[in-house]
Amino acid sequence: MNGTALARGLLVLAYFGLSHAAGARHDPVLAALALGDIAAIVMLEPLLRGSARAWGIAALVAVALAALARTAHAHLPLLLVPAAIVALVAWTFGRTLRKGHVPLITRMVTALDGVPLRELAPDLRSYTRALTATWAVLLGMLAIVDFVLALCAVPGGLLEGIGITPPVAVPRAAWSWFANGVTYGVIGTLFIGEYYYRVRRFPGRYASFFDFLRKMGRLDPAFWREAWRDAPVHEPNGRG
Repeated sequence: MNGTALARGLLVLAYFGLSHAAGARHDPVLAALALGDIAAIVMLEPLLRGSARAWGIAALVAVALAALARTAHAHLPLLLVPAAIVALVAWTFGRTLRKGHVPLITRMVTALDGVPLRELAPDLRSYTRALTATWAVLLGMLAIVDFVLALCAVPGGLLEGIGITPPVAVPRAAWSWFANGVTYGVIGTLFIGEYYYRVRRFPGRYASFFDFLRKMGRLDPAFWREAWRDAPVHEPNGRG
């Protein structure tokens, strides 16, 4: 693991802690720090390169968050972050299921195996397409539940923040546990469980779970940029 990846991992762990503490304590300073942590994650690479533009933006973000921390509404943007992140990832999976596009997990498997798409076994193509759809649906459902809980959280949920009494009061700590704990527990359970199902259905692909993680870690930024572009492909059967 290189220094940038390590720093990003530490920032992600810090975000989970800050976000949960801010939600449970309804603390505007911790909420502002959590939002700043997100900004640092997004801009980490240009910041580490010493980009003047990135550091200028970081300074402006810091000033804005310092002002936000002095208000009673610092927690409102933070309420939207977990649902927004999960929804974005769900959309990233889902949009690759369009006709003429390569499902995201299919693309990942071709990269891990080092084979062209046309040489991928039909049953593996079918499986990876279904798995991509499973992730899109699961993440979409988690994002919806997270957003509804954020709307109904008390005190200081999204509805309360605009002066509307929520139809069902959800303790803010319950929202925080779901957004910063249960959501990622469900994601981790599916990730690990699917791996063990996959190695039984397609034996011999990985030496171990850690071998699988190591291979995943080899996917370089160029792969993820290409996957994000989701360029359509021409296939004889017209399917992605």
